[in-house]
Amino acid sequence: MARRPIMDSRSEAEKAFKAATTKPAELPVTKSASPPGAKEMVSLRIDRDVLDFFQEDGPGWQDRINAALRKAAGK
Repeated sequence: MARRPIMDSRSEAEKAFKAATTKPAELPVTKSASPPGAKEMVSLRIDRDVLDFFQEDGPGWQDRINAALRKAAGK
């Protein structure tokens, strides 16, 4: 008769942790069906001094932030 392998508590805990934290296979990411140039509503936390910098020239500050982020992204 074959013996069962002896599992210590650490091995048992590691096995349980791996089972609980393993991600299921992800589906392929598809682009949204948004029209080209459409803007998305997002919530973003920005430091007050950075926000003040973009707002000091008045209206259009969101467009200026978008342009700066686009430049930083290399687009």
